[in-house]
Parts: sequence; structure tokens; C-alpha cells
Amino acid sequence: MCPTIIQQQTRLLKISWILLLASGIGILGFGIIVTAYPQIGGHTEEGLLRAIGVATTGMGIFGIMITLEAFRRKEKWAWFTLWYYPIFWTIHLVGELPPGNDHIHQIVFIVISLLGLLLPVRQLFSRNMVKS
Repeated sequence: MCPTIIQQQTRLLKISWILLLASGIGILGFGIIVTAYPQIGGHTEEGLLRAIGVATTGMGIFGIMITLEAFRRKEKWAWFTLWYYPIFWTIHLVGELPPGNDHIHQIVFIVISLLGLLLPVRQLFSRNMVKS
């Protein structure tokens, strides 16, 4: 392969993991907000919302670590696992879940997580995988 193709694949993978990292940071931030300010959830019991916030914080940390370690090494299991990002944000959008009432951030996170997962597909699943 010519160097430009390798450079392009490396660039796409970098863009990809940065987008997925942004989504992971968004989930981490969501978890921290719900833990610290459970009243944003409306009439739901605060203890339950705090527990959900703590769990979501952990989910964000796990996603960030998977992105920074395994996904950057092009491990396919990480790519499959990170599909929970667009699923997570879509459920929040469809269910009109907190935080916030505008929900535009959820659409943004759905788009960036889908881009992050779809940009490197050819690189991750091609027969002639190039290790960089």
C-alpha cells in the first residue's frame, strides 16, 4: 500500500477514537451531573437517580478506557462494545431522559458516536488489515 493510504487510515482511526472519547466524556459528565444534582430527574426518587448517576459515571469511565486502550489498538471487541454509545444516547433521546430539556446534546452525541464507529470500519474489517 502506498503511504498516503496508510496515513489516511491512521488519520481516520485518530478522528474515530477522538469522537468516541468525546462521547465517553459526555456519558461520564452525564453520570456526574445526575449524581450531584438528582433533582434534574423530576419527580423520581433522589436515591435512585444518584445510583443511576454513579452507574453511568462508571460506564463513562469504562468506555473511555476501552476507547483509549483497546479501540486505538484496533481490537474488534472494543468496536463492538462501543456500540453502546449510540444506543445509550438514542434511548435517552427517545425516552426524553435527563439531563436537560433541549435534547440537542443527545443528537450531537448520537452523530459523533456513529461517525466514530463507522469511519474506521474498512480499516478494522478489511481482509488486508494494515497495522500501524
